[in-house]
Amino acid sequence: MGTRGRQAEAARNDLRLLRAAHEVFTTQGFDAPVSAIAKAAGVGMGSLYRRYRTKEELLQRLCVIAMERGVAAAEAGLNEPDPWEGLCRYIRACVGYRAGALAPVAGTIEVTDEMWRTARKATELADGLISRARAAGVLRNDVTTLDISLLMEQFSRPAPGGEHPHVKERLLTIALDGLRAPGASELPGEPPSTEWYEGRWGSAP
Repeated sequence: MGTRGRQAEAARNDLRLLRAAHEVFTTQGFDAPVSAIAKAAGVGMGSLYRRYRTKEELLQRLCVIAMERGVAAAEAGLNEPDPWEGLCRYIRACVGYRAGALAPVAGTIEVTDEMWRTARKATELADGLISRARAAGVLRNDVTTLDISLLMEQFSRPAPGGEHPHVKERLLTIALDGLRAPGASELPGEPPSTEWYEGRWGSAP
């Protein structure tokens, strides 16, 4: 096999590993052994360890990928001319790939510079989406970017009633209607702070 062939095979193995790792960690828990990931990916342990020396490295990579997808979803939302549809498109995309499924690892792994950079880019774009929707009068004024991030985190959990495939979509539609301006009820308490949110992961650089 030539160099290109080996590189292509390595890329395919990496993709299988990442997909398997996300599925194993989010269904079996983050204490699941890496051997379960290698088995699910159909690769040997040697292949896994050549790419990711530790479980922490694997989790860090998964976090970056999730945030990169958040960046892409926010960019797609901003490209939608209608501010409300753009915001909904962003939220639905993030819920669709379970953007917050890795949140439980917060505080258990080291946050890399790449993770901070990507997270801040994703937040900046989400802020733009939310500011645009608020300025258009379609998003209630008391909803913050972190409120929406935490909402998506909740919807990243397995949906109740697995035998009813539309349960999550029904609940998400209800939640989206609750975000519309002007809002029927006052939101209780102070909104979550950026310091608290980032503090779950560790000290920001």
